[in-house]
Amino acid sequence: MTRSPYEILGVAKTASDDEIKKAYRKLARRYHPDRNPDDSSAEERFKEVQGAYDLLSDPEKRRAYDTFGSTAGRGFPGGADTGGVRFEEFNLGDLGDLLGGMFGGGLGGRRGARGPVRGDDVEAHVRISFEDSLKGAQVRIPVEVDTACSTCHGTGAAPGTSPVTCPQCAGRGVVSDSQGLFAISQPCPRCQGNGTVVEKPCGSCRGTGRERTTNRYQVKIPAGARTGTKVRLKGKGTAGAYGGPAGDLFVVVDVDPSALYERRGSDLVLDVPVTYAEAPLAR
Repeated sequence: MTRSPYEILGVAKTASDDEIKKAYRKLARRYHPDRNPDDSSAEERFKEVQGAYDLLSDPEKRRAYDTFGSTAGRGFPGGADTGGVRFEEFNLGDLGDLLGGMFGGGLGGRRGARGPVRGDDVEAHVRISFEDSLKGAQVRIPVEVDTACSTCHGTGAAPGTSPVTCPQCAGRGVVSDSQGLFAISQPCPRCQGNGTVVEKPCGSCRGTGRERTTNRYQVKIPAGARTGTKVRLKGKGTAGAYGGPAGDLFVVVDVDPSALYERRGSDLVLDVPVTYAEAPLAR
């Protein structure tokens, strides 16, 4: 089993930087190849001492070794190799980037509070006659959506008050749980990642910042509309969250069938009955 760098240098795990340096110099002089030109074992011992010192003299590498134990220690110069990866080639910054995507912050990662969120789009259907679809029409439709509370204007706080910075995460929206070398971040449990909290909720919306309302909109249906045609009303959908814009309203047209005409693409087809005598004359 590969010895730890502390054992190689003959120092305790709590040794100071000066103690590590003194132990290294003493062993380096003893096993230096110039003093042992014909001793291959001394050369290997020198490399082992050099590798141990390279690891323990680097605060970041030493901290990683102390955190992960012998598994992390393998791979330092002169020691055992771990899958061909040498410890001095292991970039802790890269590890932080990797774990950042897994744990929401990685090695001391820092994520800001939740930003503005766009509201959802809303879809409503309107039915018009075949004749109105040909020439276009103006229709008025009711739509039930979540809008910003008229009392607190979407803040969720009672009138005269406003949301305050979350005391648990100091407005960051995340809290970190230190695990030695790692600091795993997760959404703040108190503010749910908002970065702010409402101490006095609005009585009308109970702190949600939204209210369910029915709005009526005048919609212009273009001439030539057919079943499935969509008319977009920008910003008339569900209200956004945390200062985000509202979604859009899409009015979907349903056209009643005609008793006379059939629509085939852009053409109108009319079936006209004729007698046997009239048929030869038809063009």
